[in-house]
Amino acid sequence: MTEVPLIRETMNAKPKETLEGLLNSLGFSASVAETHMDDNIFLEIQTEDPGRLIGRQGQTLSQLQYVVNRLLFRQDRDVPKVTLDVGNYRMKSRDSLVEKTKAAADKVRRWGDVVELEPMNAYERRIVHNTLKDDPSIETHSVEGMAPARKPFSCVPSTDPNSGPSALKDPVLLALEIGVYFFSRRKGKR
Repeated sequence: MTEVPLIRETMNAKPKETLEGLLNSLGFSASVAETHMDDNIFLEIQTEDPGRLIGRQGQTLSQLQYVVNRLLFRQDRDVPKVTLDVGNYRMKSRDSLVEKTKAAADKVRRWGDVVELEPMNAYERRIVHNTLKDDPSIETHSVEGMAPARKPFSCVPSTDPNSGPSALKDPVLLALEIGVYFFSRRKGKR
């Protein structure tokens, strides 16, 4: 991460100041470090009680990030997306998700079966897709028809004819297998 003064000079919005003001209004004693990356702004929050800002499974942090981005967008429609982190929570959870994704991909390659991952928000699904996008033997799918905020996610053998033995499965049979698998999982949870 390098400091890119050009982004800062062309923006009317002030991400660091906006977040500090919001945190102060909410009663948090915190400092904020601002770093510019590619086409994104990263704000690291330092506080004595990070758990309150992170919330259960990072929900409070995600909601705070959403509010900050909305406030900044009202100040300047061209402001880059802002990512918030507290106590390296996002980095740690991202690394953990990448490891889970790689383990699931190994199972798919080894056994040729569908592997279901836990329901994920859009940010987490993007991490999984990006982790496996260059692997021709694996396809990733979000299961449709679920709540949009957190959808179950699956890794399946690729149907690409050049990706190895798992590619011999017929795409229709594979889609049916995925549907039966998720239906049986949902039915068993009732």
